[in-house]
Amino acid sequence: MSNTDLLQIEPLELQFPFELKKQISCSMQLTNKSENHVAFKVKTTNPKKYCVRPNTGVVMPHSSCDVTVTMQAQKEAPPDMQCRDKFLLQSVLVNPWISPKDITPEMFNKDSGNQVDECKLRVAYVPPPQPPSPVREGSEEGSSPRASVSEDGTVNQASDLNMMSKGFPETNEITSEVKALISKLTEEKQSVIQQNSRLQQELELMRRQGRRSTGGVPFMYAMIFGLIGILLGYLLKRT
Repeated sequence: MSNTDLLQIEPLELQFPFELKKQISCSMQLTNKSENHVAFKVKTTNPKKYCVRPNTGVVMPHSSCDVTVTMQAQKEAPPDMQCRDKFLLQSVLVNPWISPKDITPEMFNKDSGNQVDECKLRVAYVPPPQPPSPVREGSEEGSSPRASVSEDGTVNQASDLNMMSKGFPETNEITSEVKALISKLTEEKQSVIQQNSRLQQELELMRRQGRRSTGGVPFMYAMIFGLIGILLGYLLKRT
């Protein structure tokens, strides 16, 4: 803010968010804290590039006036984004009956003996504002649940989890289906293990029976050999 004898000017640097092929505007505020009427006039070193509204006017005592400066659309960006343009704001005391239409260039002529206050304003180019990033409604994927704090200072994380579960019924259905499938697979696995154990026991029993049958002479073979022996003895006695 510049504190001159007649007007306070805010800001002293006109900042334009520079974009190609687009008109850009910024504003400044002139404040009159005195008991007098103050006329002002705005000049620039590049009048074809800027449009000032209003470029002249009268600021009443204890009041303010907003001035809008519009930069015409630019086809090329300046080197290093530096701007050498400047503005000059002139102010002078006028009579209470002076209106903006009564303002003339002679009022701001120092050679006429008028007390003219002057304030130089700089121009700066700044990056344009970035658009906000889109945010999906609800909680984001992968984010951990947040605990809420009640009036008595206790943490209500369980209630937040319940609210989240209510807000996602499809997820609960999928989870129940997965649990049922896991339970069914577990039962089938236990059944296969039991059947495998029974088969191993039966196989072991068959092996033991096979060993017993091959270890000694069967009873039928013993009877046959006995009958053969009796017949041979009978024949030998007759001869």
